[in-house]
Amino acid sequence: MANRIFVSCMEGTDEPSFLDRIEPFLQKVMKNASFDGEEVSVSFCDDPFIQELNKNYRGIDSATDVLSFESDESYEDEEGKWLCVGDIIISLDTLPKNAEYFEVDLNSELKRLLVHGLLHLNGMDHGEEHIESGKAPECEMLVLQEKLLDELKDEVIIK
Repeated sequence: MANRIFVSCMEGTDEPSFLDRIEPFLQKVMKNASFDGEEVSVSFCDDPFIQELNKNYRGIDSATDVLSFESDESYEDEEGKWLCVGDIIISLDTLPKNAEYFEVDLNSELKRLLVHGLLHLNGMDHGEEHIESGKAPECEMLVLQEKLLDELKDEVIIK
């Protein structure tokens, strides 16, 4: 069995040219991470939209790069049993700011946000630890994130 990935843009958000390359990338990530039979939703938005979500769900009144909303619903259809792991929301406004901050290109940063969100949906957490330039991560989630990103370093989402 494979995984199901639904990709969209929030109303009022211009659809980026790379939207059709999100699903194939995440399929590869999920295969490499041995996630099978999962359903994931990825939505792109702007800073005001993600700021409102961040304020309502995390009590933080500022925009952020990525939010993950876990779900544990499952259902069966003619293709098999599916686990709806949840939703990943990514701000297209914060994406270039992060890329500049981390001194990486937009493609690398988008892949990091997608993998990061997906790992959160699969129950992983990094506590207070974050990726820092020149420092290897220690927690399981960030170690796996960097491993997956290294395995897929040649994948191109944003050309």
